[in-house]
Amino acid sequence: MRTLRIRAVDITYLDHGAGCPVLFIHGHPFDHTMWHPQISALTNRGYRVIAPDLRGYGNTPVTSQITHLDTFARDLHGLLEHLDLDTVDVVGLSMGGQIALELCRLFPDRVDTLTLVATNPRAETEEGRTFRKQLAEQLLLEGMRGYADRMLVGMMSADNVRQLPQVAQHVHAMMCATCPKGAAAALLGRAQRPDHMPLLRRLSAPTLLLVGRQDHFTPPDFTEAMHVWVPDSLVSIIDGAGHLPNLERPEQFNTVLLRFLDRHRLGN
Repeated sequence: MRTLRIRAVDITYLDHGAGCPVLFIHGHPFDHTMWHPQISALTNRGYRVIAPDLRGYGNTPVTSQITHLDTFARDLHGLLEHLDLDTVDVVGLSMGGQIALELCRLFPDRVDTLTLVATNPRAETEEGRTFRKQLAEQLLLEGMRGYADRMLVGMMSADNVRQLPQVAQHVHAMMCATCPKGAAAALLGRAQRPDHMPLLRRLSAPTLLLVGRQDHFTPPDFTEAMHVWVPDSLVSIIDGAGHLPNLERPEQFNTVLLRFLDRHRLGN
C-alpha cells in the first residue's frame, strides 16, 4: 500500500503487478480489499492493478461533510496523473460504478474499457434522497455496526451469507471498519448524483455490464436494459450471486472479466 497527497487528501492505494493498468473502484461502504480475488487473478495474468481507498473509506481520510461523485472522480484522475497513466481499464462496483461513469463524463479519454458491476446510472429519486439523508444522520449517531448487521443480507444473498462464512465475515468487517463520517459524506453526495442515462449513449469505451442473478439493489433486468443504451456493450449475469458477485462468485466473475479485458488487450 502507498499513500499519495492528491487534492488536499492523502489517498491510500494499492499498485501491484505489471502490464496493462486496471483501475478498480470499490463500492460503499467498503475499501480496496473487496477486490482481493481480482487483484491476484489479474496480476497473475499480466495486468497491473491499481486499487485505491476512496476519500473517506479504508485508510483514506474524509475531508468534508459531503463528498460528490465528481470529487471521487477527480481524485482518481489525480492518481492517474501521478502514475503517468494516459489510459486505464476501469472496473467499478455499485457506487464505484457511478464514480466510473463520472470519470467517463469528465475524462473520457482516460478510459480504455469500462466494466460496470451492479451499477445504477439513474439520478436519485426523491424517496431515495430522503432515505440517504436519514441514513447518513443515523450512521453519524450510531456508527456502522448496526448498519453492517442489517445490510449483510442484501449486500450478499442470504444463501451465500450462510454458505460462505469467510466471505461474509470479510464483507461485514469492511462495513464495520468504514468511517461513519466518510460513509455519511458519500451518502449525501450520492443523494445529489446526476442522471448518467444520457451519458450511456455517448460512451465510446467498450463496456462490460456485470450483475449478480440475485441482486435486489440492481436487478438483472435493469442491467440488461442498460445494454440497450450503451453502444458497445456486453452483459453477463453471475448465477448464485447478490450485489457483490466479485466476492460471492469470484471464479466466474474473474473468468468473464479477464475474457473481456484479454480480448481488448489483444485488439480483437
